[in-house]
Amino acid sequence: MFVITQSCCSDAACVSVCPVNCIHPTPEERGFGSSDILHIDPEACIDCGACADACPVDAIYPADKLGTRDKVFIDINADFYKNNPDVKSGWAPVDEESGSTVNYPDVPKLPAGLRVALVGTGPSGGYALRTLLDRTEAQVTVIDKLPTPGGLVRAGVAPDHPGTKGVLRGFDLLYRDPRVTMMTNVTVGDGPGEITPAELAEHFDAVFYAVGASESRRLGIPGEDLPGSTSATDLVAWYNGVPGVDAGPPLRRGTTDDPATGRAVVVGTGNVALDVARILVSPPDLLATTDIADRALDILREQNVHEVVLLGRRDQASAAYTAAEYRALSEIPGVDVEVIDGLDDEVPSFAEPADPARRRIVFLFHSSPEEITGDPQVASITVRTGEGRHHIATDLVVRSIGYRSTPIPGVMFDDQRGVFGNVDGRLVDETGGIVPGGYVLGWAKRGPSGGIGANKMCATSTVEDFIDDVAAGRLKRTEREPGAFGALVRKRVRTVIGYRGMRAIDRQERRRGLEQGRPRVKFTQMAEMVGAAGWRRT
Repeated sequence: MFVITQSCCSDAACVSVCPVNCIHPTPEERGFGSSDILHIDPEACIDCGACADACPVDAIYPADKLGTRDKVFIDINADFYKNNPDVKSGWAPVDEESGSTVNYPDVPKLPAGLRVALVGTGPSGGYALRTLLDRTEAQVTVIDKLPTPGGLVRAGVAPDHPGTKGVLRGFDLLYRDPRVTMMTNVTVGDGPGEITPAELAEHFDAVFYAVGASESRRLGIPGEDLPGSTSATDLVAWYNGVPGVDAGPPLRRGTTDDPATGRAVVVGTGNVALDVARILVSPPDLLATTDIADRALDILREQNVHEVVLLGRRDQASAAYTAAEYRALSEIPGVDVEVIDGLDDEVPSFAEPADPARRRIVFLFHSSPEEITGDPQVASITVRTGEGRHHIATDLVVRSIGYRSTPIPGVMFDDQRGVFGNVDGRLVDETGGIVPGGYVLGWAKRGPSGGIGANKMCATSTVEDFIDDVAAGRLKRTEREPGAFGALVRKRVRTVIGYRGMRAIDRQERRRGLEQGRPRVKFTQMAEMVGAAGWRRT
């Protein structure tokens, strides 16, 4: 019997290769995209191993090969079928005429010579590229502002979740396709050295924006801008080695008269909040086996945070984290997890420094932050619960209360929703009219909800809409010569990195990691990355 474990990305590659249809929910079934992992039916599994071979993130193993921390997933997979007995009796919608649960898309004949630009190399961009290559003969130019591809898989997935990053291996194969041109270290915007959306629209038949949602929402409380108060986005970028995020969180170091508390407070209870808590409180020696940035590892060793308090506005049942992420907290060696309901439980005092003899993560539900105080930097946060107001002494406050896309000048932006203005993935202008050839997908299209599996469905759907538009003649074809965009970029951008340069960076990071017994040691400076790619600044 095979078992799906926590690092499942819901890519559903396993579903298509299963000969006995024992993996659910499938993309055609309810729950796909919202379920934190897929599940193998232990009674139907025939131990063929096809699913394990197809899994892009190495999340599927034989039950008897599971490590201690993953044995719980034997019951989790089985319980899914106990709690959803209708899965085996036609849970998936069935086509009444054919009786099949598989819907094969029509493949319209498209005009030759299509040229497409794809901005962003995260999961949404990767799956859009795969669909474009599979369903069309288009030439695709892939653009990313960083020298390395991967989007939030490289820059957002926690260092101690290496399996999830395996999805990038499949995308790398796409980047080698002769119809694909990679242009990284290229920014789309209206600043010096940037390429404007108008120029993209002029040089391509269609432009896809797969730029994610990388800005944190604000708390809107006094003291939020004090040193020592930061966003989860910035903190994650710092420990994941994103270039240009060098300083790191200004953790209060303390003095002899006013020592550091050894505590951090995270506002929010989503998966990113749990990632942050786990990284902050994990023993540094454990993190030293991952690809965490050296700059982060050094400070975490020095600071030795041993308590993290997560604040949730509502009850535990309303928390935004997935069950798999919550379970992962209990597997951190030497770390206790405590849950306090701010309405029903007595709230202990956090006014004193954390106990240095233990490491723990504390969930405080029914709690709302009111004020951050400190001089000259964060020293405490005031929180209101059902029992009244509490002062939590802390060295760091991290807000993780939701995310929004970063606007791009020249592309309509819905500021209220924090996404690009669109109708089912088709970009709109200021009047609400459809912009021919303009598309957006992933979190930039629908907001920060759903994981890799949901983004795969979103990307595929948007590309299919593009194919419909091409077939119906709704796109305006570019009149520019095929080589004109490359000439524009090389003239505008000083160091454009292509596929060979990306691979060179990857090889050097892995080589550096091999020397330390780690998956990789990331470059954190743009100049280092450009140099590793084979460029030399003059």
